[in-house]
Formats: sequence, structure tokens, C-alpha cells
Amino acid sequence: MAQFDQHPIIVTGGASGIGRAIVERLAAEGARVGIFDLNGEAADAIAAALRQSGYQAFSYTVDISDNDVVRAAVDRFVDDNGPLYGLVNNAGWDRAINFVDSDESLWRKVIDINLRGPINVTHAALLKMHERGEGRVVSIASDAGRVGSSGEAVYSAAKGGIIAFMKTLARENARAGITCNTVCPGPTDTPLLASFDASSEGKLARALERAIPMGRLGQPDDYPGLVSYFLSSDAGFVTGQTISVSGGLSMAG
Repeated sequence: MAQFDQHPIIVTGGASGIGRAIVERLAAEGARVGIFDLNGEAADAIAAALRQSGYQAFSYTVDISDNDVVRAAVDRFVDDNGPLYGLVNNAGWDRAINFVDSDESLWRKVIDINLRGPINVTHAALLKMHERGEGRVVSIASDAGRVGSSGEAVYSAAKGGIIAFMKTLARENARAGITCNTVCPGPTDTPLLASFDASSEGKLARALERAIPMGRLGQPDDYPGLVSYFLSSDAGFVTGQTISVSGGLSMAG
């Protein structure tokens, strides 16, 4: 399947977890994938492995909270691969702590990575998409931004901000041929969740499995299909939407 025939698409946080699964899916579907990640060595390794398999993948060491670094990396990717078609805002980070026990340094880091960073990348990407005359933006938010999550107050605020940000961009850019949609994962078996659960011997994961109607945590491979759809021509008349992928843990509508 090669629905993204040579289409240049950037994926932030593409070196691990959900981001890596998205990168692998898009590369297999024919995209020229730019892996933006703070862990440059991991991004390099994944890009090299994909190229060895015959796919087109390119790695860039990027701190998305640094706007100058972001703009330079987007420019390099476009210079290397042609007019930008798609962006997947996937990079994220959090640390579980009750809000009253947290401090400003944590708030700043969470907001920089989960809100200001995607704003930086999206602004740079949209300028390129307007030059191309079409584009797709998909942001990976979280059900924490829709329904809240204990121990993740500022993260929830940032992800809720991304949901509202994407709805506004969908309105502003629709007539330019650019769609903007959001995917909200539920609890997922990633290193981030494992870091929350490290001191409880897996009790959190087991409790979440009991709460999820499908009886299991999400896996990174549960998300690339929807991301691919939002990026595809099939979704050309779909914009401003927020869809949860959570095994039924949260429902709307």
C-alpha cells in the first residue's frame, strides 16, 4: 500500500512508542518521513533501519520547545524532500504528581513539550503547507485533555489546549486545503506509563485493564491506522475532529 507516494511527512517524537509505530506505518505506505526527536541517536537508528528495508526515512535531532531549532529543522526537511504535505504532532512527556505537590519548573517543562512545542512545529509546518497549497496536520493529544486524569493536571491542561488549538486551526485553514484533526489515546503500554507504575509493581496497569471495556491497555500499533486515515486523501472532507482511541474507556456523542 503506497497511498503517500513520496509525500513528505514530519513525525515529532518519532523515535519511540506511539511515534515510532506511526513512523513505521507511514514509511511502509510510501511517505518520505522526517523523524524529529530529542533523542537523535534513536531517531538515526530507526531511520537507518527503515532505509535498509527500502523505505524513505530521515532523522533530525530537534528540541520542539526551541522555536529556532524547529524552524531550521523544518527548512532542512523541506530542502531535502520537497514541499511539506503532513505533520504528526506526537512528541509528549509527563510525570505523575498531584497538582498541589508540583512546582513551576515541572509546569514549565510539561507545557513546553506538550503545548508550546506543538505550536512551534505547527506554525513552521503550516507556512510550508500554504506554499504547497494543501496539507494535513494530526495531533496526538490524550483523553486526559478530554476528561481529565488524576496526577496529570498540567498535562491535561496542555492536551486540552491542543484539542482547542487544532479545532481553531481547522477553521482558519480549511479553505487553504489544509485539514487539522486530533487523536486522543487512552492508557497505553509505553515507557511513559511504565514510569508512572514503577513504584506500584504494575498495580496501575492492572487497574486500568479492569476499567477499560476491552480489557487491555492500548498498544502503540493501535494508533497509526487512524493517523494514516487523517493524513490520507480519504479524509479530505474531515477536519476539526477529535477521536478517542481508548478501548471504550471514554466515550462521547
